[in-house]
Amino acid sequence: MESPCPDKKQDTKGQPFSISLCNLHPNNRIKKMATNKSIFSSFPDSGELMKWNENQQGKTIPNINGHIHTPHSFSAFESIGQAFQLAKAEGVSVLGINDFYTTDGYDEFAELAVKNKIFPLFNIEFMALQNNLQAAGIRVNDPSNPGRTYFSGKGLRQPAKMGDASFKKVKDLQVESNHQTFEMVAKLNAFLAENAVDINFDAFEVQKRLAKNLFRERHIAQAIRIAVFDKAKSESERKDLFTKIFSGKEPKSKMDNVAGLENEIRGNLLKAGGAAFVPEDPKAFLSLEEVMEIIIDAGGIPCYPVLLDFGNGNFTDYEADKVVLLETLKSKNVSSIELIPGRNDFNIFKDFVKYFNQNGFVIMFGSEHNTPQLDPIKLSCRGSVDLDDELKQINYEGSAIIAAHQYLIANGKEGYLSGKKAKTEEKEYFIELGKAVITKFISPL
Repeated sequence: MESPCPDKKQDTKGQPFSISLCNLHPNNRIKKMATNKSIFSSFPDSGELMKWNENQQGKTIPNINGHIHTPHSFSAFESIGQAFQLAKAEGVSVLGINDFYTTDGYDEFAELAVKNKIFPLFNIEFMALQNNLQAAGIRVNDPSNPGRTYFSGKGLRQPAKMGDASFKKVKDLQVESNHQTFEMVAKLNAFLAENAVDINFDAFEVQKRLAKNLFRERHIAQAIRIAVFDKAKSESERKDLFTKIFSGKEPKSKMDNVAGLENEIRGNLLKAGGAAFVPEDPKAFLSLEEVMEIIIDAGGIPCYPVLLDFGNGNFTDYEADKVVLLETLKSKNVSSIELIPGRNDFNIFKDFVKYFNQNGFVIMFGSEHNTPQLDPIKLSCRGSVDLDDELKQINYEGSAIIAAHQYLIANGKEGYLSGKKAKTEEKEYFIELGKAVITKFISPL
């Protein structure tokens, strides 16, 4: 299905520019479905696979990172290949792609997983909006925007495939997201010109150079930093230019702190109150129910990403009481959660994870890598506190369920969901099957 012709809008100088999927790289446009077979379709049947795994020696809990972003949305990694290289170097045996609004990285991710003997998890992420919670001022898992809800899908079909209605909704999300970003570039150019800063951006060129199909706010911040560094050669000159761009506010980050500088650029220019800020159009969000329908249609399992403690031990309104949160998620047929341990206190993290594990939830951990900061792929809690064996086991079991689900879906069978409901009574079976699938995939033989 071809994308529609570009929509025409006006930049701040009255010149038309076009923004749509027609502007994306020809090889990176959203694909409705691929034609190649799943990497799991040639696996033995489940009985043979589990019997084979019973005879394997020296079984250990693998290091797992079930949530990373790639350059198909925004990433600390220069390429998907770099992510696999670092995973291999750090002894990570299971890796999950989790890009915003796109599955375009799946094929390359699958190829590199086979090549590197690292088991792949095929996931996706959305930003949904719960209007009733927004109206009530209730923060969900975004500490700054009430009602906004980050939400993931785990274990989608590979190759990616979804129905026409779901495909259109995802495509429209990409278009609306890119509309906002292009308008930001237009406002940024006007601001720089008005303040006699001799820097100007061609949005299409920046998208082509730094992004894939999704052109995000973080790409603009990256482009600004690169432009400043190209224009000003010394540290003092760069600092002065940033100060001018920040309307007299000196940068707090050192000039060699890429992540810090780009976050300051976003805060000073691209966020609410900044000269290039463009508010998100309501069309850029789906309801939580719509997001869950797309995930299930694409073969995946709905999964709530938990923010947990942030800042100085703060919690959002939605997550402040873990008992209430668990019941709320269950009422929405959400039986899976994921966490990013690197931003959480170890003791708070473990207490929360154990509670949800005891209540039958599928639980996974990841690192995101959705900023310029290239942190380790091997997971740890805040302050580089290592996960203990109990937490690693919980992460392994959750990832094994997703692995079993992917394997079954690839072979035309029902996975961990029956309709919208999870097969919690079969959880142990899925764990054992998934462990066999993972072991078979990463086995050197």
